[in-house]
Amino acid sequence: MTEDFSQSLTPPVSPSASDGLCELSRSRPPCFCCASARDGPGQSLSLEGYMMNGIMKRLLLRLDPAPADYEADTVEIFGFPWTTETALVESTKMLFGLLRQRLLRLEALVQASSHDFGQAGNLHYEAEELRQHCVLFLQYVKVFLHRYLEVSSSLEEGPTHPYEGQEAQLPSALLEELFGLTLLIGRLKDLPANLQSAFTMQNQGKIFPPAWHLLHLHLDIHWSVLEVLHILGQKMRGQVVYAHQFVNLTGENLTDSSLFEAHLCSLLCDLTGLAMGKYSKVRPTEALASDHYLCTCTKELWLLIMQLLGHRSKALHTQSFWSYINQLLQPLVEGRPPAEQYAGLPSLCKDPLGFTWWLVTHLAELAQYGRNGVLQSKQQLEANWSFVEDLLKTTCSPRAPLAEEQVRMHVHCCLSLCLLWEPSTAAVSTLWDYYSRNLSASFSVPWLGVSGLGSVCRTPLALMEQARGCCSPGPLRSPGHTQLYRSATSFHIFLRVLYLCLAQDSGSGAPRRQMKGRIYSKFSAKKMQDLSEAGLMNFLLLFMVVGRQVELEDVAGRACELLGHLPASCPPGRRALVWRGQLALLLLFQERGLDVGAQAGWLASSFNETAKEFYDKTTEASRRLALWGPLVSYLEGVAEVFETSACLGLSQEKLLNEGFDWLLPACRQSELHSALGFLQIVLSQLRRVHQRGVHAGPAPTWASTTSTASTSSSSSVARERHLAVAAALWVHFFPFLRSLRLSLTPPPQLADAAAGFTLLAFDLPSSAPNDLQPRPVLSIMQCFGWDDMLHPLLVTRYLPHLLQNSELVSAMGPGPGAAVPGSAQALCVRAWFRCVLQQHLHRNPDGSDSRAGRAVEEQLAELTRLVLRLPEVDALLQRAGLQPPAGRPEPSPALELFIKAVGRVYGGLEVLSEKSALVGRALEYMGDILKYIKPYLVSKSQEGMQLAYWAVGCVVKHWSPLLATSRAQQLLFRIVDGMLLPHSLPPHDRALRSSLPLYLQGLSVASSVSQSKGVYLKKQLCSVIRRYLDHFLLAAPSAGAVANHPVLLGACEGSPSPRGAALRRTTLQVLCDSFLQFKGNAPPPRLTSVLAFLLELLRRNADTDPLLLTVPLPSLLRCVMLVNEPQVRKSSTEALQLVVERCAAASSPEPCGQMISVLRSFVEENEGVYDRLVYSTLETVALLDPRVVRALVPDLSLSLRTTEHKRGQGRNAALRSAYKKLLGQLGESGQAEMVSLDEG
Repeated sequence: MTEDFSQSLTPPVSPSASDGLCELSRSRPPCFCCASARDGPGQSLSLEGYMMNGIMKRLLLRLDPAPADYEADTVEIFGFPWTTETALVESTKMLFGLLRQRLLRLEALVQASSHDFGQAGNLHYEAEELRQHCVLFLQYVKVFLHRYLEVSSSLEEGPTHPYEGQEAQLPSALLEELFGLTLLIGRLKDLPANLQSAFTMQNQGKIFPPAWHLLHLHLDIHWSVLEVLHILGQKMRGQVVYAHQFVNLTGENLTDSSLFEAHLCSLLCDLTGLAMGKYSKVRPTEALASDHYLCTCTKELWLLIMQLLGHRSKALHTQSFWSYINQLLQPLVEGRPPAEQYAGLPSLCKDPLGFTWWLVTHLAELAQYGRNGVLQSKQQLEANWSFVEDLLKTTCSPRAPLAEEQVRMHVHCCLSLCLLWEPSTAAVSTLWDYYSRNLSASFSVPWLGVSGLGSVCRTPLALMEQARGCCSPGPLRSPGHTQLYRSATSFHIFLRVLYLCLAQDSGSGAPRRQMKGRIYSKFSAKKMQDLSEAGLMNFLLLFMVVGRQVELEDVAGRACELLGHLPASCPPGRRALVWRGQLALLLLFQERGLDVGAQAGWLASSFNETAKEFYDKTTEASRRLALWGPLVSYLEGVAEVFETSACLGLSQEKLLNEGFDWLLPACRQSELHSALGFLQIVLSQLRRVHQRGVHAGPAPTWASTTSTASTSSSSSVARERHLAVAAALWVHFFPFLRSLRLSLTPPPQLADAAAGFTLLAFDLPSSAPNDLQPRPVLSIMQCFGWDDMLHPLLVTRYLPHLLQNSELVSAMGPGPGAAVPGSAQALCVRAWFRCVLQQHLHRNPDGSDSRAGRAVEEQLAELTRLVLRLPEVDALLQRAGLQPPAGRPEPSPALELFIKAVGRVYGGLEVLSEKSALVGRALEYMGDILKYIKPYLVSKSQEGMQLAYWAVGCVVKHWSPLLATSRAQQLLFRIVDGMLLPHSLPPHDRALRSSLPLYLQGLSVASSVSQSKGVYLKKQLCSVIRRYLDHFLLAAPSAGAVANHPVLLGACEGSPSPRGAALRRTTLQVLCDSFLQFKGNAPPPRLTSVLAFLLELLRRNADTDPLLLTVPLPSLLRCVMLVNEPQVRKSSTEALQLVVERCAAASSPEPCGQMISVLRSFVEENEGVYDRLVYSTLETVALLDPRVVRALVPDLSLSLRTTEHKRGQGRNAALRSAYKKLLGQLGESGQAEMVSLDEG
């Protein structure tokens, strides 16, 4: 072949022709190319293909295939220049021979190609050049036929020129060459495997093997044969073209029409076979997401054929595309051999029916592409419902029932076709006949697991949302649509098809009425009684979908009528399902703004009967457990009704009926949790809706009078409806809540619901019952927040709900416009005070945290934060100059802060009336504090006792002036008697030890400021000091025990103050009177420990008042005089030294008169008994401060002479020697006194 067309041949044009006459540089002709195509939903085809280059558009409009090309006199084809206007007529066989030569050379290149990557580039470019030569020639043929072929009429005389004779034979010759070309390339199905594998070849950039080029050249040739035959038929103007030479040789007719038909059928058959091969690898879950073509080139070939046949059907009245497809696929579905023209279709198919559905659906999707290769979503598509309806009859045939996995895919395909075409009532009717027979089926696909069961509607809103999902099918190719096989059953997909049928916009409404009648006709009393739970769910979902599109009242009425056929003793599961469906319909009524009274009445009656049975004491436990299922479904559904309502003006109050009077008392703890949660939802929604109406702006001033009146009337009606809902809540729920308020284990939701009622009473006070009037908010707060008998778990959860409401807190403030009295804030503080004190009451017996204890702790922290933000408390803190802690405050420190604030504010007041008012308010804040802590004193809980003693101690210390008033002193007396001076001390005194300093300091101040009971308080203070000095003082001194003695800690302070000095003076007085009294010569018990305590007290405080310092002086002098035990003598001497030195320093430069007085008394008391010991003791004092002893010399001398005179023995040498020794330490005055003494 190469030799036949070598360069030695004389070219059709003289070699001397100018090069400029040959069109050498022209654009690349369109061809199939998937290298740059962007496949996928909404993506365009290849820019190098036929569609995007406008080939189809120009073909159908009979325009020039390549208007910008072949304009020169000559054209280069297969490397040779040819005369543009005559080449095809004069050299038909030669040109087609060159085409066959290039085609064979490309085939040889495929055979010779290897996996040598070094040669890949060369092979690609060589193969690409050969393909371009062939494609260029085929385009030239199309252009030549359009531009230059002149068809002569059969009535004309013979040709006048030899060229005209050749031109007249061109159609026949061209037909024969095309036929020969189809025989040469064969059919796509017969291509070797190495070529067919190029369909699925991955894009490797711009380098492809020769097999890829050859395969796509085959596609180019197959399409070009159809295109050339179509153009030829157009040019022949209805004349039949015969292949004369073929007819003469074979005796068989070959015309342009027969060749077009045969080639088209074989091409459709081969493309279908390729799709069949791909379908064998497609899973049902991916059917609609997996395309039927192997590459975008075969997709484009399908498109070209589809649009060409569509045009020919309209213009030439030939078969439509769908007619060809139906003839091809019908035998496959029926299992019989295909027609002769479709011979070669693979006989083995995995699932002929499923494949047919899949192929038809994807082919229908291709019809969305326009002539320019771009998706056009709004264009009207040709439907093929007649064939699809036959497919549906096969799918739904009861004679050979299919599995759900097959039916689901078929119905999914049907849904896609409904989205592409206008839905067919006949098709939907066929589907409904199938599902009406199988309504109770589960429609599950076992190998899909749970995902194949479809979504389970646990609530009415979920059922409504599922119905809404069925009424809003996703667009084609969207994830929501393609994944329906996994997420929905075939019945749910059918409902989408049904919706599309009902949603058809037809003025007469005939399709709707027809389908509604067909649906109603399939249900009877027996049919309803035979439904399983799954069937009942499908029934409800069906009527929800129909109700969304058809007359809702009619559909709901029919549904209720049919549900009424169910037996009264139906299982609880079915009853729950029925209620769920009824509530879903009610939600639909509400969505459309229709009154729900009729539906609610039916539901209320059924609910009431079930609640009575649940309450009945004779009902078995298993039956009660089963009944709780529908009851909780009712609660959940009604909650959704209220939550989704925008106005609550559609008779929703009928859902809150007397059934709750039976239900609530019968609930156990876990069930009560659900019931009270439901109540809270309803209360919140009612308040939200009411406030939305209240806060809506008034009518503008420019509004008309009629408009204003209408608005006012509407607002009045809305308020009446809200009052009706509120009344139902007060009647059926509030009495039960009030009965639970004193429970020892209140459920957490009780506080939430009670708070909801409180806020409802605040918003709608007239709705509250008479027993709460005239101040319903105050009455409810007393019931659930201020009563001292309430569990802290309830109070700490209840009050924060209210204190977070700024409007309610403002209304709690003082003033004539307040909704509740001004003491409301004080009562909230008192409730908080009590809860802080009782926060440890709910621990486990072993002291570990219990669940209730942890809940109280968490809730108390929030209550503390809100109490500190109360206007009244905040004002106190500001007046006291104290700042609340940042962040989350701890209850105990916050309580101390508050107590300090009240004490400081009271201390700063000067007006008696203000002081009296604050005393009353403080007592209101505190409440019966001893009652609050009594459980700790009884249980002996260490943590509780510590908190109790500490808290009361803080009150005593910081409120001491306040407690000393006549109005509050009785409380102070009770505290002293009950906590400090009980008949018997608690065995665990750690709490008392740590808090005793607070009490001592407070009592000391109270005793000094009390006007009427100061003496009594002072006596009580002494008793307390005496008792706990004795209780905490060890027999043997210990540095730690003495240093941490609570009385010592209470009496000590960093810098001396009058209040502290007063307490120390009292402490020293008690110490001397009760612990340092000698019985004759016998020292008191625990003298060492007592002196250690006294010494530590003196050391820790820098007192300089002689009156205070000299209180223990007599006792110290007696210890020094009488006790020789080393430790006692050491302690007493050190204490004596501290007293003497501080008194001397305080009275300098004069001797301390108070000390002189004490020393004189000491001498007088012991003269004549301990004379020498007295002198010895005074020697110790003289070493520390000789001035005070010097002042005593006259008295001492007189005492000496008196003693000698009394004894009648003259001078006592021993006594005078001891006295002189003392005088010897007094300097000159002592010496002078010795001289005087000797002379006398």
